[in-house]
Amino acid sequence: MRREVVVSLLVLCFIGSDVVQKGEGIWLNVPPSKNKCVSEEIQNNVVVLADYVVVYDDPAHVTPTISVKVTSPYGNDLHHKENATHGQFAFTAHEAGNYLACFWVDGSNPGGGDVSVNLEWRTGIAAKDWESVARKEKIEGVELELRKLEGAVEAIHENLLYLRTREAEMRTVSETTNGRVAWWSIMSLGVCIVVSALQLWHLKRFFQKKKLI
Repeated sequence: MRREVVVSLLVLCFIGSDVVQKGEGIWLNVPPSKNKCVSEEIQNNVVVLADYVVVYDDPAHVTPTISVKVTSPYGNDLHHKENATHGQFAFTAHEAGNYLACFWVDGSNPGGGDVSVNLEWRTGIAAKDWESVARKEKIEGVELELRKLEGAVEAIHENLLYLRTREAEMRTVSETTNGRVAWWSIMSLGVCIVVSALQLWHLKRFFQKKKLI
C-alpha cells in the first residue's frame, strides 16, 4: 500500500513539474523598419519574467542592436532599453489585461536584414525561483516537487477564478447590450408607426382639400 502511494506521488510530481517548468519560448524576426510585438493577457498579482537575446551568426559583422519596450494594459512603461543585444525584464502585474512587449531595430544593423530575437517569456509559477526556495526552506526531492505541484494547483485555481470573473463581466456586458438593442428596436418601431400615421393624416388632408375624397 505504501509503495502504491509513493508511486502515485511520484507520478503527480512528474506531471506537476512539467506544468510548473513550462515556459513560452518565442522566436522573432524583427524587420529593419518595423516593430514586432508580442502580447499576453495577464491577471493581477502575477509575476512575469522574460529574457531576450539577439541571435546573430555572422562573425564578420558586429551584432545588431535592438530597442525593447514593455507596456501595461493602461500604457504604463514597465521596461525600456535601447542599443541592446540581450536583456531581461521582470515585473508583477498590477493591472489585468494584455501586456505588450515590442522590439525594433535601432541604428546599429550592419547586415541590413531582419534581426532574429529569442524571447523566453515566463509567467506565474513558471517564473518562480525554486532553487532559492529550496535553499531557503531546506527542502529537496519529493518534498520540493510536491511544493511545485502545490504552486501549480494554486495557479490553476487562480486562473479559473479569473476566467470566472471575466465570464461574469462578459455576461453582464452581453445582457446590457441586448437590453439596449431591444430598447432601440422598440423606439425604431415606434418612430416608424408615428411617421406612418402622420403620412396617412397628411395624405387624407391633401385629398380632402382636393375634394378627391
